[in-house]
Amino acid sequence: MISFNLKCENEHEFEGWFKDSASFEKQQELGLLECSICGSNNVKKALSAPNISTSRSQQKSQIEFFTKARNAMVQMRKDIESNCENVGNKFAEEARKIHYGEKEERGIYGNASADEVKELVEEGVEVAAVPWIDDQTN
Repeated sequence: MISFNLKCENEHEFEGWFKDSASFEKQQELGLLECSICGSNNVKKALSAPNISTSRSQQKSQIEFFTKARNAMVQMRKDIESNCENVGNKFAEEARKIHYGEKEERGIYGNASADEVKELVEEGVEVAAVPWIDDQTN
């Protein structure tokens, strides 16, 4: 995982986590990045200071941070699985039906391609990509 400082067209700054630099670029190209403050999809990398570890205590602090972040993502997955319906590969179809009032409103999760997500966003359907962390993974 890599963290980038991001900035939207309205100068709002926030942080984003990505698998790698290519993942950021792909999401940016598809318009999948969104400002956490105003919702703008015009998001770019902001200037950031390099992360240089100078001691073992800094390394330990970073490990603790990533452990806490990972645990939070595992808990988020458990909460989603407990409170939402898994619609599998029919996510885009079900999200549209809920959005257009063809099905009852409820929390759902599942799988969608980048193209499907882009189309949903363009239609005004609220979707969010969630890091799906397995609690058994190191």
